[in-house]
Amino acid sequence: MRKRRTSIISVIMIFAIILSGCSLPGLSGSDKDSISIGTISTSESQIMGQIIRLLIEQETDLKVDMVNNLGSSIVAHQAMINDDVDISATRYTGTDLAGALQIDPVMDPDKAMEIVQTEFQKQFNQKWYDSYGFDNSYAFTITAELAERENIETVSDLEGVAEDLSLGVDNAWLTRKGDGYEGFVEEYGFSFANTFPMQIGLVYQAAASGEMDVVLAYTTDGRIKAFDLKVLKDDKQFFPPYDTSPVASNDILQKYPELDELLERLTGKIDTEKMQELNYEADGEMREPTIVAKEFLEENNYFRDEE
Repeated sequence: MRKRRTSIISVIMIFAIILSGCSLPGLSGSDKDSISIGTISTSESQIMGQIIRLLIEQETDLKVDMVNNLGSSIVAHQAMINDDVDISATRYTGTDLAGALQIDPVMDPDKAMEIVQTEFQKQFNQKWYDSYGFDNSYAFTITAELAERENIETVSDLEGVAEDLSLGVDNAWLTRKGDGYEGFVEEYGFSFANTFPMQIGLVYQAAASGEMDVVLAYTTDGRIKAFDLKVLKDDKQFFPPYDTSPVASNDILQKYPELDELLERLTGKIDTEKMQELNYEADGEMREPTIVAKEFLEENNYFRDEE
């Protein structure tokens, strides 16, 4: 879902510094009576961006411009700083603590949310909304069959069988400091029989086919549900939280106060399982994010009943 880990932050920040003070190519901010929404290059971000666009266009007379495929949250952040984008559709607490704010990981989700909301208001004149309701983090994942056979619900439950299991993981995770494999072994106190670095997109099929016993996945990836995989609870809170929210500039909220209510309307409306389903519609069934977003909003009556 997101390419946002701390191991690449330094490279991304160099790119962000280069962009600092100048507009992104092809972007010129919002026209009169127009709102610009930025998304990164994932189905998740584009679905959420389309949900915001459709909600605004349904409930107001405002025109919405989409700025897609920004590449990363840091690039999306820079686009907002440069006034090229008014609303970021998907921002993640763990990502922006390490990236935009250059703060060490905060393990408590409520504290992480409090920090980004306070600091984005103070430093960038932006409103970071409460979460949509889902967290897109790393998670250890196994087949439902293995979970039932060995009675595994949490990561700690793997300890008794880990010496017989193979682990398939993101290429960079094995050597990353902090929340990489070395840190995991130190925190949880056990290791796996074999570890195999692989592309993140391949881990789901590897688990489902039995090539790997355990894989490190992203919690909102639709292939988790499609392949009947079980996400294990990170009972020691080893991975930082990555709760997902929209972020809007205070300038655009002051110009169009009705936007604030619409963005607030989405708070807590999409849990991790629902986001998995929406992502799979786009990634697995190859449906356009716009269609996925439109059907979701129509099914929920644009959340008008819960205003």
